[in-house]
Amino acid sequence: MRQRVAIVTDSTASIPLDVADQLGISVVQLELKVGEEQNDERRVPHAQLAQAMAAGTPVATAEPPPPAFYWNYSDAVASGAEAIISVHISEGLSRTCESARIAAAEIGIPVYVVDSRLVGLSLGYSVIAAAEAAAGGATPQGVMGVLDRRLRSTMQLLYVDTLEYLQRGGRIGRAQAWLGQTLSIKPVLALKEGIIDQHAKGIGIDRALKKAVTTAVERAGNAPVDIGVEHFEFADRANQVLDGLRSKLPQIQRATVAETSAILGAHAGPGALGVTVSPV
Repeated sequence: MRQRVAIVTDSTASIPLDVADQLGISVVQLELKVGEEQNDERRVPHAQLAQAMAAGTPVATAEPPPPAFYWNYSDAVASGAEAIISVHISEGLSRTCESARIAAAEIGIPVYVVDSRLVGLSLGYSVIAAAEAAAGGATPQGVMGVLDRRLRSTMQLLYVDTLEYLQRGGRIGRAQAWLGQTLSIKPVLALKEGIIDQHAKGIGIDRALKKAVTTAVERAGNAPVDIGVEHFEFADRANQVLDGLRSKLPQIQRATVAETSAILGAHAGPGALGVTVSPV
């Protein structure tokens, strides 16, 4: 059966490639510049990026240009879609939605560009829920209803080993005034109202991550949830955090450990870890 609604997102959603292929989700790549080389972020290995950052090599990120969206939207039209829902990284962190809107104005079917006010797997799980609704034959309004509920209920926490990289990139939001002067103080941040905000501090990595797990468990309660842990060069800890969540949450529908997008890694720095709780 022809799918009435096409779903488009961007690479910061951290959706596994096999899941995107299975659900027909089109993923537009943000761009990453390391030194003098600029590429789609999927072409930059995490280890290479981390080494460059440690060496002080200039790193910059950029939203996809409007033509990247235009060709994705055109492919959806050619496949017979009646509408496109294009869901992207928070406008508080990137101009990706702006590029999408420029392209959408050139398309002959309705294109709904949605600022998720999220990023990473928090965005990804919401997009997956919308794609599942679309695959089931939902109308554009029905898909938007599913998407809106997920976006409003999903929580995202971010542990960073240092605030240095977020500070450099100007993405630190209201947490700017909350910078710890002691290196042993490890921050747990939250994405609130589309920007990075303070949440808690821990003395050392173990306590900080314990705070993140405790907060995630409190948010989930006894409801069915999708959970995700994504990391930038921090795989062992990511698996430990997922194990901690599994042991405390009674109704997990999906559980994912993933490398975060290189774009997010470039802003959060090596040793960063994100935790997502998305009620089903």
